[in-house]
Amino acid sequence: MELMNFISVVCDHAAHNALIQLTVIAVIFDTVFGIIRAIGEKKFNSSIGIDGIRRKAGILASLVLFALIDEIIQLNLIGFIPEEVRITLGLEFIGMTGFFTLLFLAYEATSILKNMSLCGLPVKGVWIKVRAVLGKYTDELPAPPEGNDEK
Repeated sequence: MELMNFISVVCDHAAHNALIQLTVIAVIFDTVFGIIRAIGEKKFNSSIGIDGIRRKAGILASLVLFALIDEIIQLNLIGFIPEEVRITLGLEFIGMTGFFTLLFLAYEATSILKNMSLCGLPVKGVWIKVRAVLGKYTDELPAPPEGNDEK
C-alpha cells in the first residue's frame, strides 16, 4: 500500500473511532474550563497557556502515532486493563490507541472536574465518586482543589 493511501486509511479509521472522538472532546472541554478558571483566578498568561497547549498537542500527536502502529501491528493490550473495566466497557481486544485513549480520558476527566470545581461549579460529589473509582487503579490523582476538601 502506498504511504499516502496508508496514512489516509489510518486517519479515516481514527476519525471514526469513538474513543479518539471522546478524547478530542475531553481535550477541548478541559482547555475551555482551564481558560475559564485562569480568567477567574486572574492567572491567564502565555507560559501557562503554552504548557497546556504543549501537553494537549502531545496527547493528540500520540494518538496519531498509536493509530499508525495499530494499523501496522495488532497488539492486544487487554491484559493491562482491569477486569472490572473490561466488563463494563465490553472489551475483548484493545490496541495501543484504545489503551492510551482510556488513560488520556481518565487524565482529562480528572482535569475537567478539577477545573469545573475551581470555576465554582457544584461538582464536588461527582469528583469524590470519580476519585474513588480511579483511586482503585492509581495513586497519582491530583490533590482535591483548595476549599473543596473531601471530608
